[in-house]
Amino acid sequence: MQSPRPETPEPSSKQGRRNAQLDAQLLDADGAISDKLERCLRHIFAKYCTPCAARPPKQDSTILLTPPGDAILDAAGLDAWAQDTNGAPFSEETKEELREFLDVTEDGELTFKGFAQIYQLQTENDEEETWRDLSNHGFDRTLTLVSTRREEEAEGSHTPLFVS
Repeated sequence: MQSPRPETPEPSSKQGRRNAQLDAQLLDADGAISDKLERCLRHIFAKYCTPCAARPPKQDSTILLTPPGDAILDAAGLDAWAQDTNGAPFSEETKEELREFLDVTEDGELTFKGFAQIYQLQTENDEEETWRDLSNHGFDRTLTLVSTRREEEAEGSHTPLFVS
């Protein structure tokens, strides 16, 4: 029997974008950071770490960076990451908590493992906050690096609009 209104979607179906994609999983079934999220976090960490990660050619801002194996976030890198992610550097109290509870070097500098711990805890407690952070660093909901307006503005500020 044919529906009296075949063009009407079933109540459980979603209307809107035809090819709507589901969000990527941030945590795996065991509650650990998913492989895709880890690749994103490595890229973000690499933007602020010491020693610096090798950079791709300027014209391709969608290549994921990889931090060196011994990379850390020193005080300046931590402040820059916090500023770009949250709009302000961390307070000294927050930095002390990071040094106390997360994986850091003997000098108190954040390792990639400690950086990932931040995101595992945050994602367990507030997944949307992690999505906002990822978006601030140029990732979409499929965990694909896309060009952000901030990156386009930064690139555009160095290029004249008109050549005389």
